Amino acid sequence: MFTENPIKRRKSTQIMVGNVPVGGDAPISVQSMTNTPTTDVEATVKQIRDLENVGADIVRVSVPTMDAAEAFKQIKQQVKVPLVADIHFDYRIALKVAEYGVDCLRINPGNIGREDRIRAVVDAARDNNIPIRIGVNGGSLEKDLQEKYREPTAEALLESALRHVDILDRLNFDQFKVSVKASDVFLAVGAYRLLAKQINNPLHLGITEAGGFRAGAVKSAVGMGMLLAEGIGDTLRVSLAANPVEEIKVGFDILKSLRLRSRGINFIACPSCSRQEFDVISTVNALEERLEDILTPMDVSIIGCVVNGPGEATVSDLGLTGSNRKSGFYLDGLRQKERIDNNDIVDQLEKKIRAKADLLSSERKIKIKEV
Repeated sequence: MFTENPIKRRKSTQIMVGNVPVGGDAPISVQSMTNTPTTDVEATVKQIRDLENVGADIVRVSVPTMDAAEAFKQIKQQVKVPLVADIHFDYRIALKVAEYGVDCLRINPGNIGREDRIRAVVDAARDNNIPIRIGVNGGSLEKDLQEKYREPTAEALLESALRHVDILDRLNFDQFKVSVKASDVFLAVGAYRLLAKQINNPLHLGITEAGGFRAGAVKSAVGMGMLLAEGIGDTLRVSLAANPVEEIKVGFDILKSLRLRSRGINFIACPSCSRQEFDVISTVNALEERLEDILTPMDVSIIGCVVNGPGEATVSDLGLTGSNRKSGFYLDGLRQKERIDNNDIVDQLEKKIRAKADLLSSERKIKIKEV
């Protein structure tokens, strides 16, 4: 129903984070990070399961102490999604979580310490088939780079990243991805653009410390959208001062808007005006809440009047066009004889959307079996 996606993704190598491929021709994965105390196993497991339920591909967990590492062992045993351990400074923690089955290590080799400690961590990663994420951040650049550049710049982030990459290259370890995050959109975008030309490893995208839910979502969408539209990025995290579940939702929305990944329902809804024949806003809000569990990709248009309604409905899996008392209903782009009572739109549409999702899911399973 739409023209071919014009985005040509940057060619990158592929690594495996647990059972999730990152890079190459794999779908762009969506990540989040827990914000519970890792030593509170019950709370952290619950949050990870909440993230799993909304489709998180990968979840990162901060492991700042040995007590947290012991808790991580218990957490890992109770969840299915691949876990990344976020570790700084203490190489012994990295060795411990590697022993406990971590799926990826988020470290900066340069801040682990002596060469022998870095080598020990890399050897553990190699022996256990664990990839590494080099995570450079504009707010924590090395002191000499701060003095050299005087302020965070794209070139400073690039130089920091390449330092860490060089360490892994010297240790003959190539199973890694890299991020160069900053809270400023242009700084982050500039750094990623430079890095994308220097290495072919997978890139983890993010606008760090983006802010609260609304401002952070906008900033992340603008920054990562610029990069993704250029084909840059293999996995992403939307950093929000909000419930981590919202990070996953926003991440998928960004990818859906660029047609880079389809998951769940893409609601096409008008902002409403005095022409609307039913309450569009409350209808869409109710359906979004009720249908969060549907993972099947599908387009549903909900338009309050006949000005743009028919046009949107003809390119949607299901469509509703507002009309007096009863609204027009479209299925697979075709107008149906059946009309939907404006007083019962939410319940009726929910039933029809679920039925369509079940049908599409069954058809997809049949195609997979045939292949």
